[in-house]
Amino acid sequence: IEPTEKDHFSKDDEVVGPTIYTVCEQYIKPVTDAAGRMSWALMRHPDGLECDLFITHAWQEGIFEFIDKVLASWPSGTKHAYCCMLANPQNLDISHL
Repeated sequence: IEPTEKDHFSKDDEVVGPTIYTVCEQYIKPVTDAAGRMSWALMRHPDGLECDLFITHAWQEGIFEFIDKVLASWPSGTKHAYCCMLANPQNLDISHL
């Protein structure tokens, strides 16, 4: 993942990291596109999983910061979470909506 004009993150930064938008554009979209254009979640779990936690995020949030917050606040006994960047097919063209 490389810095862009919109995301000037430092590759040495292990605290905040690249934005979720950058991770989605440079990693999630290419990988899921090559795998058939489904969501990351369905690519990893084709039969789906029952989610008992909803996670929200900001597209400009750093991915490392996001992961640290999720792990630090994960409720005991929770197994699976829904997070739109992973659950929604990011290559889907919704421009007509």
